[in-house]
Amino acid sequence: MASQEDQLRQILSQSLSPDASTRRNAEAALISAKTTPGHALSVLKVVSISSTPQNPNADMPIRQSAAVHFKNMVKKGWVKDEDYEADNSAGTKQFLIPESDRALIKNNLVDLMCTVPPQLQSQCSESIALIAATDFPSKWDNLLTDLIAKFGDTSNWDVVNGVLVAANSILKRFRYVQRSDALYADILYVLQRLQAPLTALFTSIVGQLENPALAKNPRELTARLDALRTINRIFYSLNYQDLPEYFEDHMGEWMAGFAKLLEYKNVILVDEDEEMQPGPIDNVQVSVVQNLNLYGNKDEEPFLPYLPQFTSLVWNLLMTVTPHSKHDALATTSIRFLSSLIGKLMHRKLFEGEGTLREIFVKIVIPNLVIREIDEERFEDDPAEFILGDMESSDTESRRKCTQELLRAMCRQFEGPTTTICSEHVSQMLGQFAADKSMWKSKDVAIHLMLGIAIRAESAQFGVSQVNEGVNVMDFFSGHVLTELQEVDMSVRPMVKATCIKFVSIFRNQFTKEQFGALMPLLIAHLGSPFVVVHTYAAAAIEKMLTAKVDGPNNSKVSKIGGAELKPFLGPLFTGLFSIIDNAELNENEYVMKCIMRALNVAKDDLMDVVQVVLEKLTSALARVAKNPKNPQYNHFLFESIAVLIRAVCTIDSAHTAAFEQFLFPPFQTVLQMEVVEFTPYVFQLLAQILEFRREGAGLGEAYTSLFAPLLTPTLWERKGNVPALTRLLTAYLSKGPNDLAPHLLGILGVFQKLVSSKANEQYAFDLLRGIATYMPQEAFMPRMKDILQILMMKLQQSKTPKYVNLITHFFALFVGKYGSQAYLDQLNQLQPGMGLMLLVQVWVPRLQAASPSRLEAKTQMVGLTKLLCETPALLADANGRQIWSQILACAVKIVCSSGSSLNSLSVLENDDDAEIGYDATFSVLHFATRPAKDPFAEVQDAGASLVQSVGRLCASHPGQITPMITQGLSPDPKLSAGFDGLCQKAGVQLS
Repeated sequence: MASQEDQLRQILSQSLSPDASTRRNAEAALISAKTTPGHALSVLKVVSISSTPQNPNADMPIRQSAAVHFKNMVKKGWVKDEDYEADNSAGTKQFLIPESDRALIKNNLVDLMCTVPPQLQSQCSESIALIAATDFPSKWDNLLTDLIAKFGDTSNWDVVNGVLVAANSILKRFRYVQRSDALYADILYVLQRLQAPLTALFTSIVGQLENPALAKNPRELTARLDALRTINRIFYSLNYQDLPEYFEDHMGEWMAGFAKLLEYKNVILVDEDEEMQPGPIDNVQVSVVQNLNLYGNKDEEPFLPYLPQFTSLVWNLLMTVTPHSKHDALATTSIRFLSSLIGKLMHRKLFEGEGTLREIFVKIVIPNLVIREIDEERFEDDPAEFILGDMESSDTESRRKCTQELLRAMCRQFEGPTTTICSEHVSQMLGQFAADKSMWKSKDVAIHLMLGIAIRAESAQFGVSQVNEGVNVMDFFSGHVLTELQEVDMSVRPMVKATCIKFVSIFRNQFTKEQFGALMPLLIAHLGSPFVVVHTYAAAAIEKMLTAKVDGPNNSKVSKIGGAELKPFLGPLFTGLFSIIDNAELNENEYVMKCIMRALNVAKDDLMDVVQVVLEKLTSALARVAKNPKNPQYNHFLFESIAVLIRAVCTIDSAHTAAFEQFLFPPFQTVLQMEVVEFTPYVFQLLAQILEFRREGAGLGEAYTSLFAPLLTPTLWERKGNVPALTRLLTAYLSKGPNDLAPHLLGILGVFQKLVSSKANEQYAFDLLRGIATYMPQEAFMPRMKDILQILMMKLQQSKTPKYVNLITHFFALFVGKYGSQAYLDQLNQLQPGMGLMLLVQVWVPRLQAASPSRLEAKTQMVGLTKLLCETPALLADANGRQIWSQILACAVKIVCSSGSSLNSLSVLENDDDAEIGYDATFSVLHFATRPAKDPFAEVQDAGASLVQSVGRLCASHPGQITPMITQGLSPDPKLSAGFDGLCQKAGVQLS
């Protein structure tokens, strides 16, 4: 009989079958097998032992498949996901690796990783890192000890490198996280065990590089250099937050090792024919300079004596790097190191002197600004890669970007001499171009030099805010940039054209409105360039120009280009942009689509004449990308553009919703039928937007009515990205057709129950519940109120988190505001006598005492609290009730007096013109489809005045009873007493 491992090997082999049916059956068998006790251990046995020892590579695909399967089991089955069952319509339980298996896994995983071939080590290392993310160090105390124990196994460098890579994966979490006591406790735990053996291993391996016996053994040298590179990354993680005392005490050993590595050369490890991939020496030197950068930016005093030596070593390193891509990381990291030093006053002496500055220009700046052959190839053959490294707002580092940052750092400390030297080089290079137009690369360098020294302050979003006074940017533009843009032949110097367009985009704030008017036709003309980089830069520049601001009244900022200024260019602009979008040979261009979105928003009042044509173009683009969505940013801007059209047109006249329904429902239904999961959240948001614009009283209409029932399908709600958009859509349905939805109430409540059971989705459950309470006829949902409250109370008992308490008390305030305090008490007292008052005392009042709500929730609370105070006889019946009354009043007054409550500003109004809009992997909100939250109590103009007026009427009807309760509630806090008196005075209320 075949063993469990043999059966597993067969299933894993079938999971790799080219036959889809065989593959699906095998995958289903693996999913089923996960629940078998000991399955994870069986998988590890398959990973660990070859079934064909005579030929270990024969079953390597099966072992790799097993390693991946195990890693995925760990990823999905090591940590309990509290939302798993709530998010799964079938109600299946999450598979978790049994505790009995976990100890065995953790005790053997490190040894396993060290014994398997390198192609399996990476999966084992990732599995270790996944487990360590939750269990290390508190539940996996032997992990670090097991890893360190392998440091000495220098007879097998695969093992040493394997454990180092695993340690690096685990310790990366010390970087880029907020400081906390727990973080520092974990770092201290690791340091106490790792710092000494890591230092010993580092110094030992650095010493081995000098061994003549290894000098001609590339395999052994590469293994040691790979180990040193990983050790350096571990060093980076351990030093990221603060300089540990041990490393301060042993800085001499580390710095000596770093210096040797920066000077290390061995021709046997250099492939002169390789231009793209960095070699092992390059990789380890990059990791050294990254550590130097870390220390240099921290200004650690113990490091300062080493700075002159390392400045010289990094300088020498830059003199030896080639222009090839393989040295890009080394060049950019080294330039960044010099930039971080030269820009600081404390290091001024290292660089001062005109000779040093001139040498930096000649040997570092200009060589790293010159266009290389690889840049030309990327420009034509891989424009997306070129744009990624060159675009002003891109995060990717390139030699040119880092060099310009170096120039700006030089200007911060040596602005006068740097400007003078740079201007000389600019004049010289422009002269070369003037004498020989084939020297266009010189002009390109000159423009980049100007970009480097002219900018004193800028941001990617808003452009340059301050320029170097020693440079006349506009003169340079008129003499050397404008002339290039006026060249009508798009095939002439396209790379220089792209640089000139970038210049315009970067200095957009320096141009006047009149200059924009002259530039716009030139930029629109470049939308017709056959070069992707050029027409992309043109679209990006236009988009940035449309967000440029000037000072307006009352310290405000207003757009330089409004609808009136853009109107004359709308025709050619949209023609140029859509000619790119419609070109099937070009990839989806997110910058072009973003420009369309921005232009539509600026021109919103002038869109009526072009709306049909633009909508046809956009829906055609949607139909194309729906077949194979590839570029999330492009898709996001596409849907934003549709949202802009809907908002612009329907704001003018809501009757246009019918036309949008007719035009958009067919493509939207296609997306839903094709189950394009990337697009469904967008479609639901746009459907909600159109429905929200329908005229009050117009009902749902046939199209929306037919669409409703499928929206309650459980599988739609399983996808987390759908939930916020579907919730908004259902709320829109409730607002426009509450009577039509009454027969579907049970289905809607089923969705509510599913959402509220999940911590991740409980806020959307309450959005839906508030929609039901606000819009649904009372006679339809009140009979279900007891069931609703039972669900809410059960969740409150199981999970009384601050977030949930905020949500439930917000709902209670809405319910009381809509249906009165007696309805609140009656409904809750059905569950348990006295529960209404008990919740007030134990949940609602403490929530408001802890922190006041803001904006719309603050107003809702005020309305609900006012009704509780003034329409609840039970609170006046005895001493306990009167005490609760006093506490409620204090909470209400606290909300009014809180500066953060923003009672008079119920929604956050954003400026559409410069909003940073883009794709989000979790849930992408369509900025232009959002609408201010609807005030459920619009009839209450001033919640504070309403409070004191209602209390005044209560005083009048209960003379002598209420004022002592007011004093009792407010006297402990003089601010509240003064605030309440101020409210009364303002509203003209005198309490009797």
